[in-house]
Amino acid sequence: MSDGDTARASAFERGGARKAAEGLGHLSGFGNEHSSEAVPGALPEGRNSPQRAPLGLYAEQLSGTAFTEPRAHNRRSWLYRIRPSAAHPAFTRTGNGAIRSAPFNQTVPDPNRLRWSPLPAPAEGTDFLAGLWTLGGNGDVAQRAGMAVHLYHANASMDRVFSDADGELLIVPEEGGLVLRTEFGLLHVEPGHIALVPRGVRFRVELLDDVARGYVCENYGAAFRLPDLGPIGANGLANARDFRAPVAAYEDVEGPVEVVNKFCGNLWSATYDHSPLDVVAWHGNHVPYAYDLRRFNVMGTISYDHPDPSVFTVLTAPSDTPGLAGVDFVVFAPRWLVGEDTFRPPYFHRNVMSEYMGLIEGAYDAKAEGFVPGGGSLHNMMSAHGPDRETFEKASAAELRPQKIDDGLAFMFETRWPVSLTPQAARAEHLQQRYDEVWQGLERHFRTM
Repeated sequence: MSDGDTARASAFERGGARKAAEGLGHLSGFGNEHSSEAVPGALPEGRNSPQRAPLGLYAEQLSGTAFTEPRAHNRRSWLYRIRPSAAHPAFTRTGNGAIRSAPFNQTVPDPNRLRWSPLPAPAEGTDFLAGLWTLGGNGDVAQRAGMAVHLYHANASMDRVFSDADGELLIVPEEGGLVLRTEFGLLHVEPGHIALVPRGVRFRVELLDDVARGYVCENYGAAFRLPDLGPIGANGLANARDFRAPVAAYEDVEGPVEVVNKFCGNLWSATYDHSPLDVVAWHGNHVPYAYDLRRFNVMGTISYDHPDPSVFTVLTAPSDTPGLAGVDFVVFAPRWLVGEDTFRPPYFHRNVMSEYMGLIEGAYDAKAEGFVPGGGSLHNMMSAHGPDRETFEKASAAELRPQKIDDGLAFMFETRWPVSLTPQAARAEHLQQRYDEVWQGLERHFRTM
């Protein structure tokens, strides 16, 4: 082997995802001004861009927001890397596979309740990027407004590197662990965790198991942040300190590396002569994160009535209308139900927001069957939904003792606009054709006094 084939300044070898995942260090806190260096002395002191950066590195700023956005919402990081990002050949268009982007105008928005079984098994050698399959979304990717719902099913680790200029990626594993090798370092996520890769950050996904499957929310708009707590007070929901950012870890690889960039809805590819994951030190707050959903501090009733699902919000991406999110990420984590004289599962409702729901494990307490891990349902704005007949009958007759819900982990992408389907989702073989039947047989119980 040549020196270029064997050069690795990082302690992490390609293909050693499981080994790399063991004992990973991390930095704690959401939105913090983190700093990290893989080699002592690589991070300059007292300034961001000295005349000569330490160790012969290049200083480079990665801006996730406009320079002049308010300080509380401004996202940027300084990277100290072996080569600047500008050192690459021209990108050329490559196939989009099953990835689609807004505007989703190939199908008419559908008011019907829809539900899908899990994605079919992929062909051998399908990596995370090739395994992405777009269900639908809203807004306009070029206007940086709206979101997309994707699913992934993969059975191979990535050899290439990917970045998304169109939005940040919220990855929700349902089967199989992942190592995300990013410009900032490594993140390890298993089912029950989430990973957040900011807009423009390059990364590679390596599988810890034979198969990986899950969900992705691509957020085109304002970056996800922790929701305001209002009357809840200073504590509760997702605690900032439970979010994990990576410590610096870099690749010093000489040799061809394919880099794929998603830009205005299309994939573009270039072959670099080095790995772009070559950041030796960094500081800032535009960084990837991981979070364990089981650490979510659930708020709920201790008297009566089921709370609105807004109290289960982990992250929110605000819009130009206060309180109306471009997209919320909501989790239904393990919790106690203690409401008196209360129908305890989620109630029947119609909502101005549109809801895509997925299941990570177990069962969801509003659906007795058909809603399975890896599958998902879409209830667009003002579509009536709620518990199925079996759940309604069981919950209406249940003895109201304190009950622990700990056999399921479900989530929701909730968005201000209707979700329009891609043609592949509208015609998918795994689209359940008889979903409406779960509400059939809800009997008339009306009587006069």
